[in-house]
Amino acid sequence: MLRDVAVLALEGSHAFELGVFCEVFGIDRSDDALPVYDFALVSAGGDSVPTRHGFDVRASHGLERLASADLVCVPAYDLRVRQPDRLVDELRAAAERGARVLSICTGAFLLGEAGLLDGRRCTTHWRYIEELARRHPQARVEPDVLYVDEEPIITGAGTAAGVDTCLHLVRKEHGSAVANTIARRMVAPPHREGGQRQYRERPQPLEGSGSLSPVLAWVEANLDQNLSVGAMARYARLSPRTFARRFQQETGTTPLQWLTGQRVLLAQHYLETTDTPIAVIARRSGLGTVDNLRHHFARRLGTTPQGYRRTFGTPHIESTA
Repeated sequence: MLRDVAVLALEGSHAFELGVFCEVFGIDRSDDALPVYDFALVSAGGDSVPTRHGFDVRASHGLERLASADLVCVPAYDLRVRQPDRLVDELRAAAERGARVLSICTGAFLLGEAGLLDGRRCTTHWRYIEELARRHPQARVEPDVLYVDEEPIITGAGTAAGVDTCLHLVRKEHGSAVANTIARRMVAPPHREGGQRQYRERPQPLEGSGSLSPVLAWVEANLDQNLSVGAMARYARLSPRTFARRFQQETGTTPLQWLTGQRVLLAQHYLETTDTPIAVIARRSGLGTVDNLRHHFARRLGTTPQGYRRTFGTPHIESTA
């Protein structure tokens, strides 16, 4: 279980990405019965670290603090600033002893220098994708995705995608209820899948059309039904082709991918909060069969429905086959 979080305050850090780590992992939310982390802001040299924006941040710990961390967070930073060689060595050592290392935006370049991206899928801000691939040819750089989870290395795209990346890890460690509560406190979307696009095309206005929000709400209320892209398009009063294009523009993903994601989220909720049998959950979430439910849990969450319930279910609820 994630308990100890160390965030690197790098010279030339971007304040927003650094702040995302502090917001998600560095605030005591015990009043909401949420996890409280042993949180530390760490620097490679000295307690005062200049950011890219003309002000300094104070880090009360040196690099030796990384030795106990379950998670080491690397924010975006100005790539023109050379980071100390010792920092690269410490990141490599952290990963070798089993700690997770999570970067946002250009933080991935530091992971690349440590050799942590070699042979792994990874991402960064779309503006730096080609440069990351050029500098680290052994990395499998994925363009235009929000984040990539290649345990124990997690890389997120730029700025707001950093929130998605951190909440993904919280959801993975503590369940969707905890992640959703933190997202609500942050006034952030509770869940965007890593494979979604980093940015969306601006929808071209169509005569008589508006946001697809009513369609999304209708689908979320009817996930147990035999929904299809055609049915969603009819509800939106659009042709299937126009609907699919508009959906991609507004959500950054396809209708089928979004629908499957919502059904998995609903199944997670049932597993966390009820003792409903797995077969019933499969039907109520719209995934149909236990085998289909298992398939999507393995693909998206890396576990089984029974394993998820054991980890995140309410303590008094026992697993029901």
